[in-house]
Amino acid sequence: MPTTDELTAVLRAADLRVTQPRVAVLNAVYHNPHADTDHLLNQVRDELPSVSRQAVYDVLAALTHAGLIRRIQPAGTYARYEARVGDNHHHAVCRVCGSITDIDCVIGEAPCLSGSLPDAFTVDEAEVIYWGVCAQCSVRIDAGLPDEDPVFQPHRKE
Repeated sequence: MPTTDELTAVLRAADLRVTQPRVAVLNAVYHNPHADTDHLLNQVRDELPSVSRQAVYDVLAALTHAGLIRRIQPAGTYARYEARVGDNHHHAVCRVCGSITDIDCVIGEAPCLSGSLPDAFTVDEAEVIYWGVCAQCSVRIDAGLPDEDPVFQPHRKE
């Protein structure tokens, strides 16, 4: 994980002003891959108790715009943030617990697309999301154990 000095250098290299909230949010994203805004807000407030929710939203937007972090939002879930950028990796999302796992580019060439595209259409990123059940949830299901987290279950109709 990057040090505070390294995070400061990253912000400066992106021509962003270095502020305590920016350093704290960037640090939280590095330490909590695929975390949602509420989780990141709580992490930042551990360090900066008076930071506002809006300040965290603004910092996340600025860091995303600068390409320092990536915003992902699998269907039916909240926006999540990660510091792994620039490699066009994909994600596997568990339908039971909502865990998200990074998957390296399957074909090996970013943006992992082949086939026909509209004329004059330039692809710069491909977003692939694999949906299924993670190993831990599979074990629980096979053992007939109840779901641990009934909140995230997009495969169920309430």
